[in-house]
Amino acid sequence: MIAILAFATNSILARHALSDDAIDPLAFTGIRLVSGAAVLALIVFIRARAETRPMGALKGSWSGAAALLLYAAAFSVAYVMIGAGPGALILFASVQISMIAWAIVKGDRPAFLEWAGMGIAIVALAYLVSPGLTAPPLAGALLMAVAGASWGAYSLIGRGSQSPLADTAGNFIRCVPIGVAAVLAGVAYSRPTTEGVAYALASGAIASGLGYIIWYGVLPHLARTTAAVVQLTVPAIAALGGVVFIGEPLTVRLLIAMAGIIGGVTITLLATDYRRRRRASGAGAAV
Repeated sequence: MIAILAFATNSILARHALSDDAIDPLAFTGIRLVSGAAVLALIVFIRARAETRPMGALKGSWSGAAALLLYAAAFSVAYVMIGAGPGALILFASVQISMIAWAIVKGDRPAFLEWAGMGIAIVALAYLVSPGLTAPPLAGALLMAVAGASWGAYSLIGRGSQSPLADTAGNFIRCVPIGVAAVLAGVAYSRPTTEGVAYALASGAIASGLGYIIWYGVLPHLARTTAAVVQLTVPAIAALGGVVFIGEPLTVRLLIAMAGIIGGVTITLLATDYRRRRRASGAGAAV
């Protein structure tokens, strides 16, 4: 629950800072990446010292770092235009849909209920961004979808990692040079306020750095489907936080879209898990 709250807080912090012009997207992204890298590197160092072993080579990968960077940049720019609730909903829907789509491309063959769930989620997402008085700006929605797809790619790149914390730290550290450049460019373009810098630091060091540490600590104890479904509570928490802390409206359109997207993705995930369990038990019986 703490990890899920951290993920939702990321959306609230970003929207609060960027919608009020307290900081520009470049500086926010750079500070988030650099502060997240610092916290993760410190935790990895402390753990290595406690286990009396050398730090070893930098973990992670350049492909993982590139996906992380694209996610962070698109996320920040999108939140200049889109509210915390709709943004989190599009982000996490895009993460799950992109990962399911990749599984299909790699040869997975969904059953009827899985296709039905994906169809419900996609129709609800289309309804959320369709023209209307309460629809989020299309540019912001598309950027957030890019952020979600990038995070989905990041998750796929890191799937099967033997040391997810060290890999995450390595990916963040690889982003530091560009993060520093983004901070300098952002400061030159528009001087961030103290409040804006504080939001970016909290997003990077606490909501991202510590949030990921907690998440990867509990992830081995959760089934993959359970972990995916649990993450779908983030948009609801972010939407509620946007209402309470930022004064954003909780529209009927958002509530309907949230029910459709979360419900559709949940149906797909549960149906996929059931199909794979049946296939595995059938293979076991054959052996």
